[in-house]
Amino acid sequence: MSEPRLTESLIQSLGEQLTPVRRLPSPWLRTLGWLLAVAAIAAWLLAHYGITHMLQRWSGQPDIALAGIGAAVTAVCAAWAAFSLGVPGRPARWAWLPLPGLLLWIGASGVGCLRVWVAPATHIASLHEANDCLVFIISFSVPLSVLLIWLLRRACPLRPVLTAVMIGLASAAASASLLEICHAFDAAATDLMMHALAVAMVVAANAAMGGRLLQPALK
Repeated sequence: MSEPRLTESLIQSLGEQLTPVRRLPSPWLRTLGWLLAVAAIAAWLLAHYGITHMLQRWSGQPDIALAGIGAAVTAVCAAWAAFSLGVPGRPARWAWLPLPGLLLWIGASGVGCLRVWVAPATHIASLHEANDCLVFIISFSVPLSVLLIWLLRRACPLRPVLTAVMIGLASAAASASLLEICHAFDAAATDLMMHALAVAMVVAANAAMGGRLLQPALK
């Protein structure tokens, strides 16, 4: 067989073995899909705990409401950033998208550190109560992180660690906003320190494992 025919035969053989690649949905659509899972958890918590107590806390302490809104905005933007970073050619500056929500979350939460002076009757969380918050945020962050990782594995992000940081931030922020539904006491320094520790642990764990977990599965 001549060389041109051999080359043509090889190209045809390789072409027959190719598998069509299904185009991934846009980042905002995949973000919406993940948020549906978060909404399902929120609906379950609301069915169990109701909404009255949360609204009463928010009405009496607007800063807590702002912190909850900041956490929710951070979760949405961090998830969107993670999916965007999974698209080839998207710049790393997408990682700055959650910053405004994060600043609102941190700033409004910081008021809680002054609450014992602003409102002397505030019920300060005990170590056991604050520990419950840490367990809650980590417990809900695990399945939310796993879901994000699963959704992103097909994308094969070129910056796996940065993408994993966004996954951790999105999951921890979503879990913190879900905590508002069943938070039984006022925010104070001890409680907020546990929140910060939980978020840091979730982000750090995702960042540490990001390079491996976001690698596409070999077939």
